[in-house]
Amino acid sequence: MLSYDAIMIRKYYEGTPAIINLSTEIGRLLGIVDSTYLRKPETALRKKNRIKSIQSSLEIEGNTLSIDQVTTLFNNQRVFGPSKDILEVKNAIKVYNQLDQFDPFDIKSYLCAHELLMKGLVEKAGQFRTKGVGIFKGDQVAHMAPPAWNVNHLMEELFQYLSTNEDNLIIKSCVFHYEMEFIHPFMDGNGRMGRLWQTIILMKANPIFEYLPIEEEVRNTQNEYYEKLSISDKQGISTVFVKYMLGIIKKSLTNLTATQRTQLNDEERIQYFIDNFEGSEFSRKDYLNLFKDISTSTASRDLNKGVKDGMFEKDGDDRTTKYRIKGQRSN
Repeated sequence: MLSYDAIMIRKYYEGTPAIINLSTEIGRLLGIVDSTYLRKPETALRKKNRIKSIQSSLEIEGNTLSIDQVTTLFNNQRVFGPSKDILEVKNAIKVYNQLDQFDPFDIKSYLCAHELLMKGLVEKAGQFRTKGVGIFKGDQVAHMAPPAWNVNHLMEELFQYLSTNEDNLIIKSCVFHYEMEFIHPFMDGNGRMGRLWQTIILMKANPIFEYLPIEEEVRNTQNEYYEKLSISDKQGISTVFVKYMLGIIKKSLTNLTATQRTQLNDEERIQYFIDNFEGSEFSRKDYLNLFKDISTSTASRDLNKGVKDGMFEKDGDDRTTKYRIKGQRSN
């Protein structure tokens, strides 16, 4: 006889060979991203990809603004179009420009994101629904969401999975995306929130996901996206959707690594270090840990240039030398 605890443990997906293989391939691609200094792309590419993410995710929901119009709004310029569509884009820009401010494991942060994303578009933005809701295809009910009285419990259970389960974050992001769509916790904005929060979870796995427009690949396979959601609904487990989303992530990373940089000059290395080093004080060894393909003498020249150009501050001499990024102070 099963114990009470065993009964309460919910299995969100099956770890099939296809899912294991996709996870392994994604890990390999992330290794390429780190080894070729793509973890934080160049500024122009970051901006371009962020705009793609916003436009693609909203187009899935029926927003009519083109990539050029979204770019114009991103640059704080006026465009002509439906007022609702413009507001959706402006809200999304605000949210996507502060992705690193959200805590993927905190339900309050999640509700705050919905409030910003849906401000002026729905009543009680940032609050779970208090009414029943269904998704229709024509006259047919495609999905009947759980009753409103159970939404808070189901979302707390889902965030508990995020925080405590031993699955890797890539898998967790896919499971969360599906389960959130199934629960349908809001009266509106569920689709864009599912894609947004998956990105925020993925950012904890690797910073590259902040600038990787996986929403564009979902938009390009939109019919399949809804098909996999539907199949998972019928099967009562997210395995099919998890496999689909892992394929989307793999394709996005493959497209990115096709543009890999094989070598950086000294100025590019210094800026890349500033963008990616987490901490205040560092040594030459820390610099070499990020750039494993350069010599100690090259690292020393880079650091001296950084000091000379006002990028770094230096304390000590020889082996005791410590550096700080200009403007930062050690605790």
